[in-house]
Order: sequence, then C-alpha cells, then structure tokens
Amino acid sequence: MAEMMTTQAGDAGAFRRFDLSRVPSPCFVVDETAVERNLTILADIGTRSGAHVLSALKAFSMFALAPLVRQHLRGTCASGIFEARLGREEYGGEVATFCAGYKDSDIDEILAQSDHIIFNSPAQKVRFLARAQTAGVQVGLRINPEHSEGEVPKYDPCAPCSRLGTPVSQLTADALAGVDGLHMHTLCEQGLDPLQRTWEAVAPKLAPFMSQLKWLNFGGGHHITRNDYDRDGLVNFIRAIRETYGVDVYLEPGEAVALDAGILVGEILDLPVNGMSLAITDISATCHMPDVIEAPYRPALMEEAEAGHTYRLGGPSCLAGDVIGDYTWADPLQIGQRFAFLDQAHYSMVKTNTFNGVPLPAIALWNSKTDDLRIVKQFGYDDFKERLS
Repeated sequence: MAEMMTTQAGDAGAFRRFDLSRVPSPCFVVDETAVERNLTILADIGTRSGAHVLSALKAFSMFALAPLVRQHLRGTCASGIFEARLGREEYGGEVATFCAGYKDSDIDEILAQSDHIIFNSPAQKVRFLARAQTAGVQVGLRINPEHSEGEVPKYDPCAPCSRLGTPVSQLTADALAGVDGLHMHTLCEQGLDPLQRTWEAVAPKLAPFMSQLKWLNFGGGHHITRNDYDRDGLVNFIRAIRETYGVDVYLEPGEAVALDAGILVGEILDLPVNGMSLAITDISATCHMPDVIEAPYRPALMEEAEAGHTYRLGGPSCLAGDVIGDYTWADPLQIGQRFAFLDQAHYSMVKTNTFNGVPLPAIALWNSKTDDLRIVKQFGYDDFKERLS
C-alpha cells in the first residue's frame, strides 16, 4: 500500500544548505544522516518494546544504505520474490514476505529467501503449507480486521470488498491450521491511536486463537519517526500485547525509515504561457512521482513562497495529465533554474518508470554532517532499452 497519499508540508531541514547544482538533474538526493536518525528511533522502539522492527523494502529499497539499516533493524519485509532476494542478499537479518498471490513457479525460491511467509488467504496457505514447513519457514496469514481507519478508500485495506487479507469474521480453526502468526496492515501515515483502535476492534475476535500463535505482525503505515508520534505509548502498547498473549510482535515501517530524508532535484526547461504561467521541468509526475497522479497528492516544494510568481509545473512527457501542481516562487523562474521537491526518498524512488523514454533520475547519497556527496547511480539508454523487446 502506498503510504504517501496525503499532502505533507515536508521538512527541508539540512537540505536548505545543499547546493542543487552539485548533482545531475533530475536526481534523488538522500541524506544518510537523516536516515540514520530515523533508524535510531526505530531501533530504540525495538529495544524498549521487544518488537522485531523490519524495514519495508516496498517503500525504500536503496540498498546502498543496507549496511546502515542492518546496524539498527532486525531485517526486512518483502512484497514478492525480488524484494525477498534483495532483503536476503543485501540486508541480512530476518526476511518476512507477504504477497497477495504466490505463483507455484516462484514459491520455492521465495521460501529459500524468507524466514516468514505470509499468505493472503487460507486457500493459498493450504496450497503451499507443506512446502513451507519442509523449508522450515514460519507461516503467517494476513487478516482484514474489518475495522477501517483509512481516509482514502483505494488505500484502505479494510475498504468494502478489499482483496487484502482474510476477513477476521471468516477465521476458523481450519483456516489457522499450521499458522504460526497473523499479519495485519491497515494504517497509512498514521499515529498510535488508529493502531490501538484497530486492536481494540479485532482483539475479541482473535481471542479464541491467540494461544496457538507465536507472533503478531502489525505491518506498516506507522509514522513512528514523525516528531509528534507517541513513541512511549507504542512501546507500552507492544509490551502489553507481548506480556498478555506471550507472542512476539513485528512492525514493518517503510516510510518511517526514510521520512524527510530525501529530495528530488529538477530543472526548469521552458516557461510557456497559456491562461497562466507554465513551467516545463525535467521531473515527470507520471515517470518520477507517480503517486502525484495515482493518490493524488501535492509534493512539497523546497523554498516555496507564500506570494509572488505562480507557475503550473509539469513534466516533459506527452501525457496531458503529467502535471505536478501549482507552485509559487518569490522571484520569476529562469530557464535552467534548479529546484527540489521534499520528502521524496520513500515511494517515489521505487516507483519510477521510463514511460515515453523519459530518463530515470540519478541517485545520490549525501551526508549532511560531513557534506560528503556520492553519485550512487546514473541511468542511461540501456536502462530504457533493456526493459523492452
């Protein structure tokens, strides 16, 4: 589930002193100091609560930082065969894999890469249970608590007719035969209160089965590294569940690992006028920030002014809807001028594509303490061509 659907003010932080001309354009720039700050907070939650905190690769899989993640977290959670392999090869630690539907041709490799495999339905569990047990992999079942805390239906796993998770009202002893743990992922950029309300709603329905479980996995969507998150409350919540039921607890933060840790640098290519001032940029919503169109949401602009000169920003593609939004600068824009969107390390990086032959952004790693900068990856024609036939 994409977690960046809402409009965030963003935190420019140390990036305000970063010279945007130091990197090619477009380029994701990730501050490893900010990532380490987030990881330190998440590790503290794990230490104080006893929870297994895993990094969700679906949100942030910049494996150049895998050694840093490995120092702080217990492992990774994956959404399929490739993420499971990446987690095992680059990050180490535990690998918990969930997929809405597993293919027979993939299951043995997924089992080889995973410590936990989480099934979306009892039918998939029955189909692959014996192979999982033979591989020595713990088995989980994703449930739908049938308690909605989501604000946008298409991002809400508990929306009516959701395909994600087995409705808790359908749980039976047969459905849980051979199951070691339950997984629920129902939050999106949220604090502790929605998690507590979800647990209060689902706990009575799970009570008959808790004695046979080894673990509970509360998935992702927890904005733990946000400044206003009630982290002490989360620690107490996890401790209470562990003590009451004698189970391990897993959390799978994704966005929280890279929150406010990255920017996307772009450049102004043209300044046409059609009813209002327009700006064509080398950043494409559809290719580089697809959640702008899919969610939708409005990414925060670094150095946006409250008043001045307003432009409608759009990408270089031929898609009429490749529009990022309307933004205001204190001074008129100039062709060749650099700018940056905030909070782009999570989800944007993993969702980029080469529609229309639009080049992929480079990826840079910056240390805001030392000012060290490294271009980790640059993409070219081969990256576009090799995806085609």
